[in-house]
Amino acid sequence: MQAPAFWYQPRPSLTARLLAPLGALYARATARRVAQPGYRASVPVICIGNLTVGGTGKTPTAIALIERLQSVSPVTLSGAGPGQTVSPVTLSGSKQGLSVHVVTRGHGGSLQGPVQVMPRHLAAEVGDEPLLLAAFAPTWVAKDRAAGVKAAEAAGAQVILLDDGFQNPSVIKDLSIITVDAARGFGNGLCLPAGPLREPVPTGLARADLLLSIGSDAAQALLDQRFSCPIPQARARLEPLPMGMDWQGERLLAFAGIGDPSRFFNTLRDLGADLVRSVALDDHQPLTPALLTRLEAEAQMRQAQLVTTEKDAVRLPAAFRPKVLTLPVRLRFTERAALETALARLGF
Repeated sequence: MQAPAFWYQPRPSLTARLLAPLGALYARATARRVAQPGYRASVPVICIGNLTVGGTGKTPTAIALIERLQSVSPVTLSGAGPGQTVSPVTLSGSKQGLSVHVVTRGHGGSLQGPVQVMPRHLAAEVGDEPLLLAAFAPTWVAKDRAAGVKAAEAAGAQVILLDDGFQNPSVIKDLSIITVDAARGFGNGLCLPAGPLREPVPTGLARADLLLSIGSDAAQALLDQRFSCPIPQARARLEPLPMGMDWQGERLLAFAGIGDPSRFFNTLRDLGADLVRSVALDDHQPLTPALLTRLEAEAQMRQAQLVTTEKDAVRLPAAFRPKVLTLPVRLRFTERAALETALARLGF
């Protein structure tokens, strides 16, 4: 479902204030859950999470980190005990990159795991984001995150990215990165269902190592006005991946089932496309035959080309994919010093 509008009003609305007691109960339940002990992996675990529900750019962040870590020479990591910094020993003579594995819950998938995502898998089995991430690094779906981490270790992972596991205590994290949409920020500052937060911002950031705010310069400035970050902060924006295609004046019918579809639609407009219709779907919404038939018919009627996000494209039936253009986006850091400092502490 799409986030209620009152979640992202600068001040809590009447509805939010009425729901605030339930939000306080939700926050206490989260606090009890995260206090439980977790599994200590033999390799560094980097968590990419958020404090709000919905999309904040975790998947592009994971892709950017995969590419960054794969540029590191293979290492043998030692001293990875609780609270310790790992020390790398470079293996001479090897030109291969660091073996990065991703462990994710596989939201929307039916498989319990742990299972490594393969091209034969469907989004209905493993979820859409794991299918996308598997194109960049070995990716494991596991409802039990600790079991997924153990499977990745056994398969030779040298560093593990834990996707969306910040409020899950089953695995101890060596580095926790919180992503936030700079334009939306932390909404009205209340926990579910009164607001978009999974836990209070001060509580969550006290456990985190780095805040990564994602958005345009204007959005970053707006976040700075509303929020003073108490931990190291990096900044980035999402930019379209050059495809050799001129989007200027292209008549498009765009559809997207991501956390904030408007970001995708605005990106197409910024590229100069003529967006004759934009269809905002629920996050991870199934692309049923009936829905696709309706979208195709409307596109033909409007003489427009269908286009969607990279994450939505992996959920399309194989026979329908040639009918739809995909606009991939990638994370581009505008301030990355804090991230590099955090990675250096892990020996990367």
